[in-house]
Amino acid sequence: MYSIILVEDDSMQREILKTMIHSIYESIKIYEADSKSSALEIIRNNYINMFLIDISLKESSGLDLARDIRNIPKYEFSELIFLTTHLDYMIQAFKQIHCYDYILKPYNKDEVQAILNKLIDKHVYSLDREDDNSNEEFIIKVRSGIFVRVNINEILFIEVNGRDCEVNTLNGCYTYSNISLKKILELIDCEHIVQSHKAFAVNKNCIFKIEKVDIRLSTIYFNKYSKTALLGYRFKSNIIPEFKQVGRCYAK
Repeated sequence: MYSIILVEDDSMQREILKTMIHSIYESIKIYEADSKSSALEIIRNNYINMFLIDISLKESSGLDLARDIRNIPKYEFSELIFLTTHLDYMIQAFKQIHCYDYILKPYNKDEVQAILNKLIDKHVYSLDREDDNSNEEFIIKVRSGIFVRVNINEILFIEVNGRDCEVNTLNGCYTYSNISLKKILELIDCEHIVQSHKAFAVNKNCIFKIEKVDIRLSTIYFNKYSKTALLGYRFKSNIIPEFKQVGRCYAK
């Protein structure tokens, strides 16, 4: 289910916006918080798709909360929208926090709906009717200001290339600029995509064949994909036991 956290210390304003959102998308899950501390507790214990944050929280500013959210790897590019009565802080918000938009108070239903329609991808919203994570997506930063959205389950493998990572998918290869393999795996946060070598991570569900090269190295093949990945000796336990269980080809 698509989820939103609404961080607003005025209970009346919070209820107005919550009711407005549910009148537009009745199946969306809305978490509520009235402070930075209560919001962070919810965020750490649940997966949040969109953040609606009052920029003028009493305990701590919404900008401070947003900075903390951006420091959580999986929320680095999440949809973050500020709620405000004025635009004084918006330039700072866009520059420092990379927020996606803002909603002015008092709330106007047409404006709220326009923003939600713009940011909520319809096939992601359909998750409330599914039991798996087949539509979960990952944002690739190709270069400054340019991003590509890919389905996590379509990622075949990731290869380190200098200071960048090449993300090989069913629909093409994309270079994520200036990021380590460790960092990109934290952002993806998927149990099926695991490290297989100091320079590779692979999607265990997409492996077609593993062929031993020597005592310390194997080659990983993917169905109908010409490029291959490597499996290092110390990463075998990440992949081999489960791979053998499903009966795919393992050439010793």
